[in-house]
Amino acid sequence: MSEQSASASNAGPAGEPAPARFRPTAVAAVSLDTIGDAIGVQVPGASAAVSVTGISLNSRTVEQGDLYVALPGASRHGADFVSQAVGRGAVAVLTDDAGARLLALSADSAEASVPVLVVDGPRNVVGPLSAMIYQSQPAAGPTPRLYGVTGTNGKTTTTYFINALLRALGQQTGLIGTIEILAGGEPVPSLLTTPESPDLHGLLALMRERGLDAASMEVSSHAVSFQRVDGVLFDVAGFTNLTQDHLDLHGTMEDYFATKAELFTPGRARKAVVTVDDEWGRRLAATARIPVTTLSMTPGGAPTDWTVTSPSARGLGTGFSLQGPDGVTLNVHTGLPGAFNVANAALATVMVLASGMDAATVQAALDRHDPFTVAVPGRMQLVSEEPAAVVDFAHNTDALARALEAVRSPQPGSRVIVVFGATGQRDQGKRPAMGAVAAKMADIVIVTDDDPHDEDPAAIRADVLAGARAAREQGSLESVIEEVYPRDAAIRRAVDLAGPADTILVAGRGHEVWQEVKGVNLALDDRVELRNALTARGFTVLRDDRIES
Repeated sequence: MSEQSASASNAGPAGEPAPARFRPTAVAAVSLDTIGDAIGVQVPGASAAVSVTGISLNSRTVEQGDLYVALPGASRHGADFVSQAVGRGAVAVLTDDAGARLLALSADSAEASVPVLVVDGPRNVVGPLSAMIYQSQPAAGPTPRLYGVTGTNGKTTTTYFINALLRALGQQTGLIGTIEILAGGEPVPSLLTTPESPDLHGLLALMRERGLDAASMEVSSHAVSFQRVDGVLFDVAGFTNLTQDHLDLHGTMEDYFATKAELFTPGRARKAVVTVDDEWGRRLAATARIPVTTLSMTPGGAPTDWTVTSPSARGLGTGFSLQGPDGVTLNVHTGLPGAFNVANAALATVMVLASGMDAATVQAALDRHDPFTVAVPGRMQLVSEEPAAVVDFAHNTDALARALEAVRSPQPGSRVIVVFGATGQRDQGKRPAMGAVAAKMADIVIVTDDDPHDEDPAAIRADVLAGARAAREQGSLESVIEEVYPRDAAIRRAVDLAGPADTILVAGRGHEVWQEVKGVNLALDDRVELRNALTARGFTVLRDDRIES
């Protein structure tokens, strides 16, 4: 996490975990003169031989021998933290003109004790410098194959599916995403969907050092916009879908799409697999400047390289066929409910095939291990069966609609009860739309709080409720709409209303264990609250050791 992502003080917000260490144990030193040459900065003779063995954007994660990169932030400049960085062992500083002026005005002798390199837009060089310092993906020598998944929905599950399939194939794997980071050791909870570029390159170097065969990684639009994946080359990039989200950052869907499309360029990926079931996927497949393999969930449309056919229910999940070039057919199964998980499983399979895996070998692994039945924390995670109680990360209109469709039981008289809210200080346009979807697709709608951040929770709930009530009135719907807060009370209310044949969907936060309110992180895990409420009513809950991951 960079200084601009952290709080203004050197300590994180209440409840936030300390930054994890993501870097290899051994790094060959790079001279400051070599770094200067790479970014076009003349290094004075006395400083040219300074040895750099790491790089950090955050003074709290600096280690001895690091280059500390001081970037401008929303309220403070990274240059304000140079003393802390030098105190922890930084041997040089990279900053912009504004940072250099702040350092020149400072009377702190520690800040004057290390060389300072100044460039316009230091963020632009952080990724390539991180790659050079850590040798994360050197041209010579083995490196883990890297799979990157982007899109609005499905990134997390698809990366878990890729990871599970690769492990079924006997490979040692890494995972980088919203929920956790795994580099061949114990999982570490994530603070960002995609880590900052120094941490990311350090992770890739660590995976290389540990001899991992492959890694799967979520690539958010924020990661591309904020240059977190600069200097990274993916072996296969995958695209799930694009629906309204993050317009607080991108402004328009066109800009959102353009940001995603940057991943599918020669400097960032070698090959691509693109799901073409929406207009954005079709546009991406037509305009990407790297080799593209196309995938579709709908047979009979425009020809695609791979097509999902013959889906059939198998328990809560689905069995299906994947038909590909030259008559190749794979039989695939996912134990997770919903058509979107069929799409995620299909994309994961085709991405692994696109990386060079033999279809017969992949089929054998699918048959032996059923990898797509892996539990993904907070992604259609089943907490009980009677009533069916599910926690999912669905936090935008399309994802909520898909989740509601997936959990609807064919059993006569079964009702769907949904608990959800909307995030504060994010795309406000989706709030009434989410309310409308809930009113149309659920029998009982309980509107509550998500992460309000610094916004008034009542105002957020009002926006969601307005959309739900308008949809109910316009469609003459019979859905019941309630406002219940705080969130734990809303979950208990849903359980109080449920019978054994009903389904409860708690949507929006998934795996998250903190709720941010006015800059304070409050402990709150939807899975734990739902499990406790069900137990209190005498319902049987499923035990999963990862429920509090």
